[in-house]
Amino acid sequence: MQTPSPPVPPPVTFDVVPDVLQVAERAFDRGLCPECYGRLFGRYGHGLTNPERTQRLSHALGRPVPVPSGPCTLCAGAFDRWEVWVARVRAATDGWEYHRFNCGSRWDPERLAREEMLWTEVGTTWGESARSAFNRELGKRVEKLAGADGVIQAPDVVLLADLPTGRLEVTVLPLYVRGRYLKEDRTLPQTRWPCRRCQGRGCDFCGGTGKTYSSSVEEVVAAPFLAASGGEGSRFHGMGREDINARMLGTGRPFVLEVLRPRRRALDLPALESEVNRAAAGRVAVRELAWSDGAEVVRIKEASPTKSYRVVLRGATTDAKVNEALSVVAGRPIAQRTPTRVAHRRADRVRARRILAAHLVESTADRFTIELRAESGTYIKEWVEGDGGRTDPNLSQLVGAPLTVELLDVLEIHDRTG
Repeated sequence: MQTPSPPVPPPVTFDVVPDVLQVAERAFDRGLCPECYGRLFGRYGHGLTNPERTQRLSHALGRPVPVPSGPCTLCAGAFDRWEVWVARVRAATDGWEYHRFNCGSRWDPERLAREEMLWTEVGTTWGESARSAFNRELGKRVEKLAGADGVIQAPDVVLLADLPTGRLEVTVLPLYVRGRYLKEDRTLPQTRWPCRRCQGRGCDFCGGTGKTYSSSVEEVVAAPFLAASGGEGSRFHGMGREDINARMLGTGRPFVLEVLRPRRRALDLPALESEVNRAAAGRVAVRELAWSDGAEVVRIKEASPTKSYRVVLRGATTDAKVNEALSVVAGRPIAQRTPTRVAHRRADRVRARRILAAHLVESTADRFTIELRAESGTYIKEWVEGDGGRTDPNLSQLVGAPLTVELLDVLEIHDRTG
């Protein structure tokens, strides 16, 4: 196999035309370092560093550009301290794995304003800002130090050099993993549920755990990822959520797991998928794990696919009345006021929803199993029971007898099928 040739750099272009030479003359004795003098022409031509531009201009002027005896009047020596900044990057990122990074810098606003004033005074239209040049040059050195790629989009870490204070700030971006989960355990909420009495701080009511429920789908799925990555926490983003006592079946519910501040990023997703499924066998299973990003979180949250359900209900009615009610319900608008059980955390308003299809599967005495497909956001339990009239019409109303939901399963999230 032939090794690909390295990319050929573009040819150097830097013609010292009269307009450029006039600006060079006006800036000649301004106490600028070679970097800042060359930056006056940073967007003119290409293929040269700013100090190399200064050399070309010195040759064209027939005399060397004076090197300031003290700090540069523009950057105050910021471009002379690369070893210091590289050492700060090395110390600040020690123990953090990253493959893509972005460099930024914070400057004294007065210094940046002074730079723009200088551009006006010498008449350059090709100036490159000190911030832009510093970020680029620091990025080159970090690439060499870490073997990582400097990028604009989707970095693993963001390095911010604060020049006024001399500090380097490191922001570690999350890891995102998408997949689908199935849930058999009727005691698990989707996400960690803080204790309502202590708001997660820990109290006698929750046994000091700070939680209403001992575990959740989020915690079950996140545990192996936090252990493997050294992450400091997680967020779980599902395409909707099922009730705690409902199972999630079929092909599973789409989700994105966000791992916060991971120290290690090169994770073995197939191995972690197997670990989750082994540790949570009979309770939770995940499938189709793949790397993702923050944009997927938005897509997951904004999606509104229809869903199919199986409902086991009880009531003093008959097959005939259930079948009759189900025959007229398909496609009929229903008005659902925010259910009583979630009114403490959701706005009290009326939502228009539809049951798209429904049929009776089996029945024994006063126990009926129905399957249905409904629009996203439909409260199924309330549609069956009525919630004191807050859902209208409801199945209890249509059969003429009180009904209660005994079991509820989500059979499918139709986000990619029919």
